[in-house]
Amino acid sequence: MATEGSPNPFEDIKKTTEIDGKTYSFFNLAELKDARYDKLPYSIRVLLESAVRNCDEFQIQKSDVENILNWEQNQGRSVEIPFKPARVILQDFTGVPAVVDFAAMRDAVKRLGGNPEKINPICPADLVIDHSIQVDVSRSADALEQNQELEFERNKERFVFLKWGATALKNMLIVPPGSGIVHQVNLEYLARVVFSEEGLLYPDSLVGTDSHTTMINGLGVVGWGVGGIEAEAVMLGQAISMVLPEVVGYKLTGKVDQLVTSTDVVLTVTKHLRQIGVVGKFVEFFGPGVSQLSIADRATISNMCPEYGATVGFFPVDEKSLQYLRQTGRSEERIKFVEKFLREIRLFRNYNNPEEDPVFSQVVELDLSTVTSCCSGPKRPHDKVPVSEMKVDFNTCLNNKIGFKGFAIPADKQSTQVPIVYDNQEYILSHGSVVIAAITSCTNTSNPSVMLGAGVLAKKAVEAGLSVKPYIKTSLSPGSGVVTYYLRDGGVTPYLEKLGFDIVGYGCMTCIGNSGPLPEAVSEGIEKGDLVACGVLSGNRNFEGRIHPLTRANYLASPPLVIAYALAGTVLIDFEKDPLGTNPEGKPVYLRDIWPTREEIQAVEKEVVVPAMFTDVYSRIQQGNKRWNSLVAPEGMLYPWDEKSTYIKSPPFFEKMGKEVTPPEGIKEALVLLNLGDSVTTDHISPAGSIARNSPAARYLGNRGLTPREFNSYGSRRGNDAVMARGTFANIRLVNKFISKAGPRTRHIPSGEEMDIFDAAERYQKEGRQVIVLAGKEYGSGSSRDWAAKGPWMLGIKAVIAESYERIHRSNLVGMGIIPFQYLPGQTAETLGLTGTETYSIDIPDKLTAGQVLEVKLNDGRTFQVLTRFDTEVELTYFRHGGILNYMIRRML
Repeated sequence: MATEGSPNPFEDIKKTTEIDGKTYSFFNLAELKDARYDKLPYSIRVLLESAVRNCDEFQIQKSDVENILNWEQNQGRSVEIPFKPARVILQDFTGVPAVVDFAAMRDAVKRLGGNPEKINPICPADLVIDHSIQVDVSRSADALEQNQELEFERNKERFVFLKWGATALKNMLIVPPGSGIVHQVNLEYLARVVFSEEGLLYPDSLVGTDSHTTMINGLGVVGWGVGGIEAEAVMLGQAISMVLPEVVGYKLTGKVDQLVTSTDVVLTVTKHLRQIGVVGKFVEFFGPGVSQLSIADRATISNMCPEYGATVGFFPVDEKSLQYLRQTGRSEERIKFVEKFLREIRLFRNYNNPEEDPVFSQVVELDLSTVTSCCSGPKRPHDKVPVSEMKVDFNTCLNNKIGFKGFAIPADKQSTQVPIVYDNQEYILSHGSVVIAAITSCTNTSNPSVMLGAGVLAKKAVEAGLSVKPYIKTSLSPGSGVVTYYLRDGGVTPYLEKLGFDIVGYGCMTCIGNSGPLPEAVSEGIEKGDLVACGVLSGNRNFEGRIHPLTRANYLASPPLVIAYALAGTVLIDFEKDPLGTNPEGKPVYLRDIWPTREEIQAVEKEVVVPAMFTDVYSRIQQGNKRWNSLVAPEGMLYPWDEKSTYIKSPPFFEKMGKEVTPPEGIKEALVLLNLGDSVTTDHISPAGSIARNSPAARYLGNRGLTPREFNSYGSRRGNDAVMARGTFANIRLVNKFISKAGPRTRHIPSGEEMDIFDAAERYQKEGRQVIVLAGKEYGSGSSRDWAAKGPWMLGIKAVIAESYERIHRSNLVGMGIIPFQYLPGQTAETLGLTGTETYSIDIPDKLTAGQVLEVKLNDGRTFQVLTRFDTEVELTYFRHGGILNYMIRRML
C-alpha cells in the first residue's frame, strides 16, 4: 500500500493544450484508450476523471479507477468508490454550524497537543449567506428594506461570527448577505463548470449542505446534497465514499405546449420519476427534447431531484450551456477553455446526435408535448394534481382519512364558512381559501421564463380590472438581484406590486417555513372554523407543518399559477369553467384571457435578460454591503466564545474525546424515546421555523432573559447546540405512537408520564439509560439537515431501527456515531409485535463488518435480527472513532 501523497500512476495521460497563448494541462481520459469509456454515462465520466486525477494509491487507488471504468458490470452491485468533489458549497444556516465545528475542532486539537492551524478547509468552500428571511412585512413598497433591516438586527451576532470565519479560515469564500439564494448564486456566479488551478483543467463538481444543491446539474456540473457533517470532512480533504450508482437515462422528445410552463414540466418529471423509483440512482437526461429546454428549465428539473429521490438529475454541457455562461457574464477566456477541455475529454454533448448516447442502466421517456398545467400537493411535492382536476381533488382530500391526500373533515363541516373583518371590510373564509400566495424559493425564481410569465400575467390581470383580496399574504422573494433587474426592465414590476407581490427580500422564505404571521383576523377565522386553509407557492417543499401551522394544505405551482390562485382566492376553482373575477364592465374574466404564451414570454426574456445585469449584481459581491462592512469581527486563530451568547456556542461533540480510539459501545437495555411510523422527514426531526412560546427552547431562552419577540427562528440559532437539542423532534405534526395526538411529546416509559421529548431525553440521561428510536419507511426523507443527526446525538439517541432510510440522513447518522439499524425484509415493528415499551439490547462486535446482521434481545426474552446499515468500510471507520469529525481530529493529530 502506498503512502499518502504517492505519485499519480496516471501521469502518462496528462496532456497540454494551448488556448489564446496560454498553456493548460489536463488528464485526457480519451488517452486511456479503453473502449468502455465512450459507453459510460457522462455523469460517471465526471466521477472517473476525479478518480484518475486524484489517484494516489492511498485514498484513491488504481483499482477504484478500474471499478468506475467497469461501471456497466459493477452498477447496482454495491461496489464502493471514492469521490473527491472539486469544491463544497454551504449556505448560511448550514454554514454557521460548519464554522462552529471548525472552531471547536481547533480547540480540541489544541487541547490534545496538536497544531490548531491545521484545521482549515483543504477543498475550496463557498459559503453563501442566503439567510432565511421571515416575511414580517409584505404588500408594501418598503417591505424589502424593512425585512432586511429586521433580519440583520436578528442575525448580527451570527454574521459577526461568519465574518471571523472569513478571515480565520483559509480557502473559504464567504458571499455576504443580500446577494440571493445559494443555489441561484451558485448557478449564476459561483459555478466554474471547469476549474483552472495553476493551469490544470478539471471538471467542476461539488457537494453542498442542502439537498437542492442538485440544481447545478442543470448546467452540467455534477453535484448533490450531503449532510453538513460529511461536507466538513470533504472540506478537510477526505474523499466521499459512495456506492457506484445505477444511471437512469431519461429521454426527452417533443416540444412543450405554448400554454405550459417549465414548472409543469418539472412537476410531471418529478411524479414520473417517483413512480419509476430512482432513489440512490443518478438520472441523466438525453434526447432531442433537451435542446428545447433552457438552462433555467434544466436547472429547475435538477433542483427537484430530492423530490423524485435521485442523487443527481444531470444535463451534460452543450452549446446552450455555453450561451448561458455568456448570458450570465462569465469571461470569454473561461468559456473557451470550458469548451476546449470538455470536447477533448468527450464530456461535451450534442443532444440531437443519438450516436453520442451512452449506455444506461434503464431508459425511460417523456414526450414534452403531453405535459399539461399542474400543481403538486396538498402535503407532498410529488403528488401531482392537474389544474383541471384541482377542485375535485381538493374536495376528495377533505373526505379522505388523514394522510398525504386526506384531512378527514366530516361531511357536515365541509361547507363551513367563517366571516372575518379585515380593514373594515367583511370577507368569507372557507375550506380551500388561499391565505398565502408566495413566489419564492430556489426552484423557480432562477427561471426568467416563469418569473416574466408571472409578470406578464399580472399586467394583464390588472389591465382587466382584477385584484387580490387584501388579507391574502402575498410575497415575491427572488433568488437573486438579477430577477429585480429583468422584472423592472420588462415593465412588469408595477403590476406585480399592484396585486400585492412586492419584493420582500432575497433568500429562502415561505418555502422554508418563514412565511411570517398571518393577519390576526385570518388566523382566528381559520381556527374558529377548523378550516383547511391553503398556501400556494412556487417552491419545492410543501410538507405538512412546514409552510405555516395554519395552512394544512399547501400546493406547489408555477409563479403564474401562484398569482392565478391568489386572484381566485381559493383552490376550489375550475379555471376552464369558473371566472377569476369580472372586469369594470361586469364581464367575466377567465384565466385563459390573461394567460401568456411561451412565445410572448420568450420575446420579453430575449429583450431584457442581458449579461450586464449579472455582471453588475455579482461584481458587488466582493465589496459586500453597508451593513456587512460595518460589522467588527474578532481576530485570531481561535474563536473567543462568549458564554452569554444564545446564538453561538462551543458544542460538546469533542469534550470527552481522547487521542486513542475506544472499543464501540453496545446497546444495553435501551428504552425507546420515540415510536414513529412511515415518512418521518427531517422537517419532523430537525429544528426549523419559529420557536414556539411553550417549547423547551423557549424556556431555555426565556431563562436567559430573552422575550418571545427576540427568540428568532431555529435556523438562525443553529450555532447554539442547547437551543437545537431542545428543538429536535419539536414539529407540531410529529406522530409518535406513544401519544394520542400529533405533537412534540412522548412518554417516559418507566413512569408512564407524558412530557416534552427533550425533557424525557434529559431525564433518561440523568437516569443513565440509553435510548433508541423505532421508525418505519423512508426515515429522514426531505432536505438534508445536519441537526437532524446532531440533535438526536444531543438527546442521547444511540441507534435507530427503521424499515428504510433516506440516503443523506443515514449518512449523517453514521457521521455522528448513531447506528442505523434496519429491519430484515418483510419485517416491521408491527409484524414483530413491538410496542416500544420493551428494553432493547444489541451486542456490537469489535470486528463489525459493513452490512452485518446482528441480534436484538428484548427484556421479555424475544429476539429478532437487524441489518447494520454501515454500507462501507469508511463508514465503519467513522463509527469506531465516534463520528466523522472525531476521525478527522485524530487524523490531524
